[in-house]
Amino acid sequence: MAFSSSMRGGRKRKFKSEINVVPYIDVMLVLLIIFMAVPANEAPSAVNLPSAEKSALPPDTYIRLAVQPDNRLSIGVGGKQKVAMEDVADRTALLERLRALHEENPDYPVLIEGDRESKYEDVISLISEAKKMGINRVGLATK
Repeated sequence: MAFSSSMRGGRKRKFKSEINVVPYIDVMLVLLIIFMAVPANEAPSAVNLPSAEKSALPPDTYIRLAVQPDNRLSIGVGGKQKVAMEDVADRTALLERLRALHEENPDYPVLIEGDRESKYEDVISLISEAKKMGINRVGLATK
């Protein structure tokens, strides 16, 4: 028996009881690169706006603001019938007209209609300006 242990070199092998984490780190780095590269290919300016169902009780009369993609703005007062819209020159004229209509009709809600091609930030800024004027009921017009 002593002869067989000397042929092997006389050393006993030690087993490693550690986990080799290098392959896991490599895989995690590859996944990190993939997740960083994929969203960069998507266009962040393209927003698919949701459509909504009609509310149970739409307002009878309201103030309507319309934002077109070619920077045309219009405002009107109406109800279930056709709303008479008037074009305004710029944003300040629209806000002045909105303030005047709100003072005449403080109970009317404001509905903001944005075209699919109009800028999202224009619609959001109109909502915030209406809230700053003290208009409590501001909504978005849907199809």
